[in-house]
Formats: sequence, structure tokens, C-alpha cells
Amino acid sequence: MTVTGTVLSRAARTALAAWPGTPAEARALQGELAERVSLVDMAGRIGLVGGLDVHFSRDGRTSYAAAVLMEGEGRHIVESALAASPTTFPYVSGLLSFRETPVALRALTLLGRRPDLLLVDGQGIAHPRRFGLACHIGLLAGIPTIGVAKSRLIGAHAEPGPERGAFVPLTHKGETIGVVLRSKRNVRPLYVSPGHGISLPRAMSLTLAYTHCYRLPEPTRLADALSRCHG
Repeated sequence: MTVTGTVLSRAARTALAAWPGTPAEARALQGELAERVSLVDMAGRIGLVGGLDVHFSRDGRTSYAAAVLMEGEGRHIVESALAASPTTFPYVSGLLSFRETPVALRALTLLGRRPDLLLVDGQGIAHPRRFGLACHIGLLAGIPTIGVAKSRLIGAHAEPGPERGAFVPLTHKGETIGVVLRSKRNVRPLYVSPGHGISLPRAMSLTLAYTHCYRLPEPTRLADALSRCHG
């Protein structure tokens, strides 16, 4: 699977060209790449924030990814892009990034400018091998990423308070892997975890900063809507 564009480094393009073909190969690669994930804040001033989401056709044969670029604390759309490609990796729990990352990166390369931060609809390190979709995209693109998931993949947590901004830690095997964040009063919480190039405290604060009238942050809410605009 090859993806070209200014967003991706040569190393990322090489990785995509050698994409694993089996679940066993993918798990082995996941373990290697997880060691390269950084939870240190890379981003300085954030002028442009991106949102990414992936959906599939009903038969699963086609993958659709939407990338939305925003500015002004996620209140103004600068541009957006929708990409489609054949689905080349099977559905395997815990390996969804190998199914979704190629088309997500393809959508990113269609943007005219590079985001300073990406919010990804999916898991970051809140993953059995600490390498969810947001980690995979962030590492290959070299962009700080946050995983903002609508549901829990792994981990245990208490129930956060009902008010906007209330949160509790999400833990797994004695490790804090994210937070369960109430983004709006009395709505179901979000599962937020770092993807790459960002710390958990900043991932949580930025997710809340980019969430306005709805449960989801604006960049991923709009990417979700766009990714469903296909035949």
C-alpha cells in the first residue's frame, strides 16, 4: 500500500510499502512501533488542528477516510478531504489500525496544509499493546495526535461526575492509559488517550478545548460526518 504526499516522511512511506499481510505480522510490528511512541508534548502553538475518522462500505470492501482542518480553537473549517481505497486488511480486534491507517493517511495527504495537532476518532495508548489508531497515524505522519474514542476498548474506571470537564482515570494492569472525560453535561463520556507526541494532561485539556456544542470535539465530529458522505 503506497501513499504519497508532503505529510508523510520517507520512513512512513517505506513502512506503508511494507505493510503486514497477516495478523501475526501486524502484532509483531505493533510491538516494535509501540516502543517509539512519545508521550512528551511536541506541539507548541496550535494554529491548525485536524480531525480524522474512518468508515467502511456495508460490505467492508471499501475504506473511506475524512480529514478536516480547522483553526480558531476548532471553530472555523479551513479545508477538508475525503479519500477512498480498497480495504486490504481483515477485521481483527486490536489490529484495526492496520485496516484504517492507510486510507486515513491518504486523506491527510490531500490537505493543502499540515496540521499542528490531530484528533483521531479511535484509541491512542488505551489499547492492549499501547498502540491504537491514533498512535499509528501520529508516528507515521510525525504529527502530535490524540485518540478520542466513543467507547472503551480496554481498562477499568469509575463513573465521572455529570458536569462538563469531569473525568476519571482509565487504568489497565495498574497503568493509567487515558481518561474518561465528560465533554458535555449528562452525556456519555469520551475515552481520551495520547496517540503520539503529547502527554495525557494536555490531550485531555485540548480535547475539552475543541469540544463546544456537541459531545464530540468539532474536528472529529465533522470528520465523522464527512466520512459517511459516500454512495
